[in-house]
Amino acid sequence: MTGAWRRLARPWLVQGVLAATLFLAIGAWQTRHVPSGPAPDFEAPATDGRRLRLSDWRADQQGRPVLIYFWAEWCPICRAVAVSVDDLDEAWPVLTVAMQSGSPAHVAGALGGRTRRWTTVVDPEGAIARQYGFSGVPAYVIVDAGGRIRYSGLGLFSGPLVNLRLWWLTRFG
Repeated sequence: MTGAWRRLARPWLVQGVLAATLFLAIGAWQTRHVPSGPAPDFEAPATDGRRLRLSDWRADQQGRPVLIYFWAEWCPICRAVAVSVDDLDEAWPVLTVAMQSGSPAHVAGALGGRTRRWTTVVDPEGAIARQYGFSGVPAYVIVDAGGRIRYSGLGLFSGPLVNLRLWWLTRFG
């Protein structure tokens, strides 16, 4: 039975490896413009009425890795990912960037209606997203405690995988 099992399993294994390779290659291609090294600093209006600078916000996070999540109010995929971001926001510092979603008051209203209390800045023209190499949403970057971009992704993402990456950075840098 061992030989029969191997004959049956081998095509599935090969297809799985090919699918994983394709998935990783597409992800690398989608994030090819994301800068490496220090996370670009920015200042933008927040939905709570203040102006928020990334470097100041990061300083308030007591040396923890942070997630910067790019989304848009009009994006249906972003709505699907929002549950994962809510879960991540309970355990990790998360700064969300509302790209091309209207004024800070409009974005605050959209967030309030969904009972999400994310720390959110508004990127009306998509300039911050472009600074990070993104032309679409949802997207994210994970910035380590030293301020360096360590991981990035575009499109649907796994909340547990992002959680694991944040945890890994706290334990092993």
